[in-house]
Amino acid sequence: MNRHDVWQTSAPPPMRAPSGLFPGPSRPTYREPHPISAGPLLAGLGAGVAWLALFGALGRDLAGYTWWTLFAAVSAWAVALVLTAIGDRAVAVGVALASGFGLSIAMLFVGSRWITAQDWPLW
Repeated sequence: MNRHDVWQTSAPPPMRAPSGLFPGPSRPTYREPHPISAGPLLAGLGAGVAWLALFGALGRDLAGYTWWTLFAAVSAWAVALVLTAIGDRAVAVGVALASGFGLSIAMLFVGSRWITAQDWPLW
C-alpha cells in the first residue's frame, strides 16, 4: 500500500467540540419574510404584456407605436414601484420584466429603422 492510498482511506481529522458560548447554528440563516412565488409573478408578467399590447396597438406607424410603448412602459414602472411599496413584489417584478422587455423590442425596431433608412423615426 502506498502513501496515497492511506491518505484517501483515512478518516477526516476530528473537529473541536463547540464551547457553548455561541449556541445554535454556527452561521446565520437569512430568510425572505415575503418570498416571491411563481403565480403572482406570472400574473404580473401577463398584465404587463396585455398593458403594452393595448397601448402598442394605438400606434399607426413606428413612431406612434414607440411613443405609446414608451408611455406604457413608464406608467407600468410607476405601478411596479407602487406595488413594491404596498408589498406585492412578485406582481411588481412581473410588470417590470414585461415593460422592460416590451420597451426593448420597441427600441430594437427604432434602431433597425435608423440603421437601414438613415433616418431617426421618432421626430
